[in-house]
Amino acid sequence: MKTHIVLACAAAATVAAGAYAWADEAPHAVPAPTVSEAPASGIQTAVLSGGCFWGMQGAFEHVKGVKQIVAGYAGGKKDTAQYETVSTGTTGHAESIQIKYDPSQVTYGQLLRVYFSIATDPTQLNRQSPDEGTQYRGEIWTVTPDQKRVADAYIAQLDASHTFHHRIVTRVDAFRGFYPAEGYHQDFLIKNPSYPYIVYYDQPKIENLKKMLPELYVSAPVRLSDITPVKVE
Repeated sequence: MKTHIVLACAAAATVAAGAYAWADEAPHAVPAPTVSEAPASGIQTAVLSGGCFWGMQGAFEHVKGVKQIVAGYAGGKKDTAQYETVSTGTTGHAESIQIKYDPSQVTYGQLLRVYFSIATDPTQLNRQSPDEGTQYRGEIWTVTPDQKRVADAYIAQLDASHTFHHRIVTRVDAFRGFYPAEGYHQDFLIKNPSYPYIVYYDQPKIENLKKMLPELYVSAPVRLSDITPVKVE
């Protein structure tokens, strides 16, 4: 266990205040999307990649309407979906989260607003903060054609408004599989609140969500370990 945690999110051992400063790393006041998805009923699925899955999972566990979040891998094959293999950057996988959400409480567009506002820097190519490699790339995996329509339109909207200082490089691709990460990665932020990487890079995401998008923030996180599992696809 200790070895796995030391390895996880490759640059964790290099954490130091002020050591990294990227152009758009600070949270942004991102406008709501102008294009909305069609009305939907029942639990829906969203899959997002945007750097270390610890912080992605930890932040979205505090979003209204989210019913379950699983940390895992997307973009590669099932037989390479293990942390040590994915960390080589050669598998095509990206560290990702699978979100199950209630569209009557939170829309897909609102999830993307959280993603672009506080969860990831969409101008960084194949990296996030200190973590470098294709496994840390930003990517939106669209489960339906409607999700692709909303995601493409939102990126075009943000680029046109110059919300970020640099052009968005987050990819939008059709979903082609999600594989849950090892158990020690699940709810990592909740279980390890004093871990240096979590303190410096991930806890601020939750605080920024609360301050910047209070209408989407809930104080009690949706713990994967506390709920009846929803089917993981």
